[in-house]
Amino acid sequence: MNSPNLGYRMGTGVQAGAVYDEGLRKHMLRVYNYMGLGLVVTGLVALFVASTPALYVPIFSSPLKWVVMLAPLAFVMLFSFKMQTMSAASAQAMFWAFCAVMGLSLASVFLVFTGTSIARTFFIAATMFGATSLYGYTTRRDLTQFSSFLIMGLIGVVIASLVNLFLGSTALQFAISVIGIAVFIGLTAWDTQTIKEQYAENFDAESQQKLAVFGAFTLYLNFINIFQLLLNFTGERE
Repeated sequence: MNSPNLGYRMGTGVQAGAVYDEGLRKHMLRVYNYMGLGLVVTGLVALFVASTPALYVPIFSSPLKWVVMLAPLAFVMLFSFKMQTMSAASAQAMFWAFCAVMGLSLASVFLVFTGTSIARTFFIAATMFGATSLYGYTTRRDLTQFSSFLIMGLIGVVIASLVNLFLGSTALQFAISVIGIAVFIGLTAWDTQTIKEQYAENFDAESQQKLAVFGAFTLYLNFINIFQLLLNFTGERE
């Protein structure tokens, strides 16, 4: 004989699941909104600097260019070390500052490549990122099994990229681009799944906000790297 409370418990469970799903949907939307706005900030800063000779000439024709190129890496390290103790407001402020600094660093892209090829590459990168992130969000497969491989690949790409700043090897850059695109596509799926799994309905507003900012920061980095690496294949130089 069925328990008279069975229907009530089932209804309560379904309702709780719907509430959780709605909260998760809003959380992921917040993450993507932050990321999208960050890309807008980066693009506007890069375009402004690239169209202002008074800014890009002294930057990219002097040793200051190394500071501009390496500054985003310093932000990444600072984010990694401070993310646990940082407030949501501080995390958000640092995220916008990072996006602006990245725009300053990427201004050289508009000086080297044609606007058409940049737009085309951005569309390709957006398509690849969107498809991969959707896979990471919807798949039931545990992607953490690939985490060690992806992290090792990421470290290798970063080290090789830094070395090639001084070597300027075309062959090494080609290898970095091929491996790097594969690594960041994998990271996009894994990071999306991780952001989804980190969400908890009982987090307070401060924690939810900070979690969304860090999630956006992670996905933003993946997208920017996919875009930059793709430019080596699809970009047409001025």
